[in-house]
Order: sequence, then structure tokens, then C-alpha cells
Amino acid sequence: MTDLVHDRPERFFSERFNVTPDLMDRLLGSALRGRVEDADIYLEYRVNEDLVLEESTVKKASRHVSQGAGVRAQAGERTGYAHTDDISVGNLEEAARQARAIADQANTSAVVGVGRDGRPHDLYTLAESPVVADLGRKLDLLRLVDREARAYDPRIKQVIVTVATEEVVMLIATASGWTVGDIRPLARLSVTAIAEDGGKREIAAFGGGGRVPFDFFLAEDRWRRWAREAARQATMKLAAVDAPAGSMTVVLGPGWPGILLHEAIGHGLEGDFNRKGVSAFSGRIGQKVASELVTVVDDGTIANRRGSLNVDDEGTPTGRNVLIENGVLRGYLQDRLNSRLMGMPATGNGRRESFAHPPLPRMTNTFMLAGPDDPADIIRSVDRGLYAVSFGGGQVDITSGKFVFSASEAYLIEGGRVTSPVKGATLIGNGPDALTRVTHVGHDLALDEGVGTCGKDGQSVPVGVGLPTIRIDAMTVGGTAV
Repeated sequence: MTDLVHDRPERFFSERFNVTPDLMDRLLGSALRGRVEDADIYLEYRVNEDLVLEESTVKKASRHVSQGAGVRAQAGERTGYAHTDDISVGNLEEAARQARAIADQANTSAVVGVGRDGRPHDLYTLAESPVVADLGRKLDLLRLVDREARAYDPRIKQVIVTVATEEVVMLIATASGWTVGDIRPLARLSVTAIAEDGGKREIAAFGGGGRVPFDFFLAEDRWRRWAREAARQATMKLAAVDAPAGSMTVVLGPGWPGILLHEAIGHGLEGDFNRKGVSAFSGRIGQKVASELVTVVDDGTIANRRGSLNVDDEGTPTGRNVLIENGVLRGYLQDRLNSRLMGMPATGNGRRESFAHPPLPRMTNTFMLAGPDDPADIIRSVDRGLYAVSFGGGQVDITSGKFVFSASEAYLIEGGRVTSPVKGATLIGNGPDALTRVTHVGHDLALDEGVGTCGKDGQSVPVGVGLPTIRIDAMTVGGTAV
């Protein structure tokens, strides 16, 4: 697709499936009969391609096409949602009836205007979709990455390389009388390296991508840097010592460590949790919830980023939403349902995994803004502590804010210097409390390379995270050595 024109999805679904805006308007009128306050129809056509190289051999090459529609009707807090993978007039009519029937069981409440003025952005116009890029070039890239990672160190014994590309055409018609569409490219290159030495075996992964063309991976030698980084992390772990345990100063590096911010704090700022009063941030807008050094933003308007969208999955233009400003809670992330029920503006954060799922308030690209400090000075300010550069899995309790995260790459800080790599380090704390313990914020804000995927209520969506170097005092570190 040579460009992105926002009415092209209308033509696409009209020509391919005979589903016109007039038909969608008629179906919405049918769905709104009875005690229903809001409704929409979401159409989707998706093409995925996955290529996997393992043991220097292409082990998987698949392309999958899916299509479908979801119809939503809302009354009060109840949502009726029905979907079909057969986009036809009859199935859309039946989905509309089922959605209305579910929502009709709820009590009505006053209709509150939702949405906000504004036009869709144009954040990812591409000369060529990554899905249609030449297959031979993609396979050549897999082999280049494999050779580069293996050449980094003879202890690299296995490499797995994945190129995943996607294009989604979506169209949504809302009960407020407007129709909006989008064409969404997505591409990701992932490298997993396995190192072995003297009976020890370590694994590391790296990669990146975004709403970018295939040539993004070739530009600026990104593929080479990512291959070497996966190999470096795997071999570095072979020399890691056991992590210390106890309360200590923790320095988080820039970029991907923002995943801790996303999980421990970001989810607690989503509208549904706060409307239901189950978030540690419920009812606290206007209150100080963090150090005055902390400003947290969710921004879905950054060009070509993995978490960015021209419009969310309800048709609302995305925006730059300041959630915490100089330590003060300013707002929540809202979809249309929760914004209506809370009497707040929709923020362009209604997201869904596919047509088979109703939208939920979700993050896009979430990060902390840069501060005044030199990152090197932050390290020098710590006599004894932990420097966490990358994270793996973690668990968060939204109600209490408590979290546990495992660091996939971390080092000791001794006498103001980064020294030995450590293994087995976990960070244990409470999101709101950890924010109050931020004492230094670096000027080196970085966003992640573009690999993040967020899960919520069984749905996964692409997201971005970011962080400058920050210092958090008196944080609990779980390890194996005292």
C-alpha cells in the first residue's frame, strides 16, 4: 500500500465484503432500539507472516489471513458484544441483535457525551507494507542475523531469529454518526542467543521494530547491533554472580526498564480499574502520588512506534496524555465506556486484540519524562546498590500496587562504579510507594527498541515503554546472597 488515506478502509470493506457505511449505520440503528446507550461496529482484515530460523535452518514460514466483525451495544455498565468471522449482512445483523439483547438486560443511566474533537493522525505512512516485502530478502536477513550472533563469541551455541510482519485494515462505525478507518503495519525482528561454557547455559533475547517498513531492520545496521546485543547478554550472564538481597538503592537504566513503570504503575492508571475502585490510584486525581521529579506520559501519537495508533479501536484519535505531572496525579487512561460512566473525556486508549474482543482501556507508549541529572553522576552517587538494565517477567497486584519483577540483566554498584554482573535479582515493592522514592532522574530518556506486548483480561496488544536513568532509594531486592 503506497499511502495511508483514512477513507480507504471504507472502500476496502465495501468492495471486498459489500459492507458500506450506510449498511453499518442501519445496523447501528437496529442495535440502538431498546434500552441501549451506545453502540459500534468494528470490521477487521488482518494478514500475519512469521518466519523463524533455528539451528541455521528455516523452521517456520507461515502466512495467516483473518477477517471478522464485532458489534457492541452498551447500557449502563453492561456491554453486549457479539462477533463473527464471516463478514456478511446476515451475520452482522445477527451480531447486532445478540449484542443488543445482552445490553438490554441492564438498567439505563443518563447518556454522557464521549469522545473528543480532532482528526485522525497519519503516523505510519509507508511506501511498502512490511508484509509484502520480498520473501527472499527476509530469509537473507534471518541468515545474516544468525551468522552475526554466532560470530560474536564461540560460546554462542544456538541462535533463534524471528521476523514477524503484519498489516491490519480496520473500520469502525459509531452510534454518534461517524465512520473512521485505519491501515496498520507492524514489524518485529527478534533474536534469541544461547551461550554455553563449562556446563553453564544462559539465554538472552533482543530485537526491535515498530510500525515500520522491512528496510527499517537494514538501516543503520540495526540487525547487526541487535544480533550482537543478544549474544553479548547471553555470554555476560555466564560470568554473573548471585545477586545480593535486602533493602538497597536501585538504579534503573534507560529504555526497556520502563516495563516496570508500565506494569507497576501504568495498569493502575487505566480507567476501568479506577471506576471500579480497585486501583491503588482510585479517587486520587489532584493528589501527590510520586516524587516531584516524576512525570509520566502515555503517548499514542509518536510516529512509527510499536504502541502508536492513528485512532484507537473505538475510532477516537490517540493523544499525549499526562498521567502524573511533577508527582501529582492528573488523569486516567479512558475508553468510551469508562469515560462515559466516569464523566471524563475519552483519551484514545480503547484497545482490543482483534475483532473477537471488546475494547478495554489500555496503554500505548508509556514513559517517564527526562530529568536534570547526568546518568554517570547518578551511578557515582550510589555507594552500594543494584543497576538494573533489563527485565524479564513480573507480577503486579493492581489493588495494592505490589509488584515482583525479575531483572534479566543487572550489575552491582560498588563505590559509585558498576562492577560485577549478577543473576537472580528480583525487585519487590509497591508501585505508588516506589514512585515516592525516586531521588534522581537522568536526562537520557529512551524508548524501548519496539518489542513490547501487553496482556490484560486475556487480550494482547503491542505497546511501547520508556524511561530515563532513575535512582530509587530503599528498594527491596530479592536475591540469593546476603
